[in-house]
Amino acid sequence: MARKRRKRAVSRKKRIGHFTVFGIIVLSLVLCATLYYKRSGLKTQEREYARQIAELKKEKKEADKRAQEIEEYREYVKTDKYIEEVAREKLGLVYKDEIIFEPDSDN
Repeated sequence: MARKRRKRAVSRKKRIGHFTVFGIIVLSLVLCATLYYKRSGLKTQEREYARQIAELKKEKKEADKRAQEIEEYREYVKTDKYIEEVAREKLGLVYKDEIIFEPDSDN
């Protein structure tokens, strides 16, 4: 009688063991598939972010260049040469002893 009980217990353990192993394998496969799917999504997102970073670096470079040009222009505006140019071109001013020759409009 004790042998039969042991035999049943052993066979029950084996059955549970086979189902457990099968369940673990299926669960592992599902987990691997999920991780692979998420990984591919993250790779796509990483490429998109890398493209955005490159684009932003390019924009920053252009903005820095523009800021440098503005700074140079700001320094130029403070010079006497700029003031003289504005007075001549926009206001039509001339020096006291200066004579302006204009071409005929007929030609």
